Amino acid sequence: MRWLLALALLLGVSLSRAETLSGVVAVVVDGDTVLFKPDTYRAASRAFLRVRLAGIDAPEADQPHGVAATRALKDMALQQAVTLNVVGIDRYGRKLGHLFIGARSINAELVRRGHAWAWSRGVGGPLRALEDEARRAGIGLWQDPAPVAPWAWRRRT
Repeated sequence: MRWLLALALLLGVSLSRAETLSGVVAVVVDGDTVLFKPDTYRAASRAFLRVRLAGIDAPEADQPHGVAATRALKDMALQQAVTLNVVGIDRYGRKLGHLFIGARSINAELVRRGHAWAWSRGVGGPLRALEDEARRAGIGLWQDPAPVAPWAWRRRT
């Protein structure tokens, strides 16, 4: 258990009890970040939760395909009733979570449509398989013969 906590701290992710919230995506910040308003907040409340979509990494706004990734997330989720499965908190204090509209995973859909990389330290997994399919199909950011991963882009700037 200590090694898991050490790994979480090293990766900048805090381990917290998973929670599921219903609400609305009020603002799409970029291709993998939203402002979420839980149903439990009063209607007049101007408070939101900043949520980073877990398991994916979309291009930055100033990088090729960044605007398209943001638009894709807006088209799918903006002002939509969603379920948020919170899996942790990142080093910036954002909730990390998986967004769902009904049974459809928005995180997975962004990867499937070629708007985000599967973010996994390990090999394989369902998101990695979706990324591989999008690469083979040459859709979204995979139309570029040599797309730069967001984590590499951030190091360059």
